[in-house]
Amino acid sequence: MYPKLSLALMLLWTTLLPQTGFSDDWPQWGGPQHDLVWREKGIVKELPTKGQLPRVWSTPIGEGYSGPAVAEVDSRWCVFVTDRIYKQRVGFERVHCLDAVTGKLIWGYEYPAEYTVSYPAGPRSTPVINDGRVYTLGAQGHFFCFDAKTGKVLWSKNFVADYGTKLPNWGMVASPLVDGDQLITLVGGQQNALVVSFDKKTGKELWRSLNDPAVGYAPPVIFEFGGKRELIVWHPTAVSALEPETGKVIWQVPYGVKYGLTIATPRKVGNRLFVASFYNGPRMIEVSDDGSTAKIVWAGKSDSEINTDGLHPIMMTPVFDGKNIYGVGSYGELRGLDASNGQRLWETLAATGKGRWWNAFIIPHEDRYFLHNEQGDLIIAKLSPKGYEELSRAKLIEPTRRVQRRMTIWSHPAFALKSVFARNDKEIIRVDLSAPSAGN
Repeated sequence: MYPKLSLALMLLWTTLLPQTGFSDDWPQWGGPQHDLVWREKGIVKELPTKGQLPRVWSTPIGEGYSGPAVAEVDSRWCVFVTDRIYKQRVGFERVHCLDAVTGKLIWGYEYPAEYTVSYPAGPRSTPVINDGRVYTLGAQGHFFCFDAKTGKVLWSKNFVADYGTKLPNWGMVASPLVDGDQLITLVGGQQNALVVSFDKKTGKELWRSLNDPAVGYAPPVIFEFGGKRELIVWHPTAVSALEPETGKVIWQVPYGVKYGLTIATPRKVGNRLFVASFYNGPRMIEVSDDGSTAKIVWAGKSDSEINTDGLHPIMMTPVFDGKNIYGVGSYGELRGLDASNGQRLWETLAATGKGRWWNAFIIPHEDRYFLHNEQGDLIIAKLSPKGYEELSRAKLIEPTRRVQRRMTIWSHPAFALKSVFARNDKEIIRVDLSAPSAGN
């Protein structure tokens, strides 16, 4: 039995019921369409305060880099998030299912996970909710499929034990991709198993593809080129396009990336595909009209993290709108680029800070952008070829992880139910960002 709701929570529930029927979810990395765009209507144009944003709820949580996912499960809105704790000096990864209205725990699951990776501060991969199931990937390669309503394990894999995966330096990160009846994910296994497709219901392997001595971190995505669906896998030696149904290679563009730092999700507009890495900078790839071949049309000239000429992001996925590119560089520089040639239009530190690996996430919404920087600020701004225009800023959540002599948050929020869901190493919170109704 669950504890009775307080009067305040009952009123909150009543307030939210009309909204949830017309609200979007955020069921995976990148949101409903995998593109990191927030499309809900009725969102504030200006943050209501310059101080700490008021919470709908806050729930204690352990350490982790993984972002939350939000979806409706059997007529109940749920938040899924993973973390890591210690019990008697043994590390455990955990999966939580929370009530999105109250923040209360619905179910949880934990399993021992002794870390061998660098930055051993919890899971990195955003859960995926699909068709009544939730899929999670731990930093050490523990993969689970749960019944989203009950938390029952339906099937699981251990990538290291089952596929001989050599873990990347910073652990397994790339969120899996559901496509029809298959679940596609980076495994990094031996014998042509960099990427593997499983039956999403049973875990049976359907196909495997690609060899690469390094796994990388960028999630697989599916785009349409030349009227054909193509699975794009950006791994540390190339950008590869595969047939989603079979894993057969369609085309590959070589792109050697230092230390395997393929992190940002590839961005696509028209027949062009944009990727960018921390050391080696950006590449703009053009796919042929029939989708059968691809080539690099321009590239950054710097392989340095310091003397950069284009965009060298570490964790954030840049925005590519066809004409312009916006992103945060290796030392915190928010930059605008001309997408036709990669030339820098402007840069600023107004939304960020100066320091190695400084990070901020950029989420387009209508005619403006939400930025969540690693200091826990939430910013509403306009980005254009002319520059950065800040509209408002407030504190969303406190940074809790010390990196490079500063406190940070490297977890991407979820935007759903006209709210933002964010976490650090101590709590996960919900903040209402719905615009006030007329007359209030």
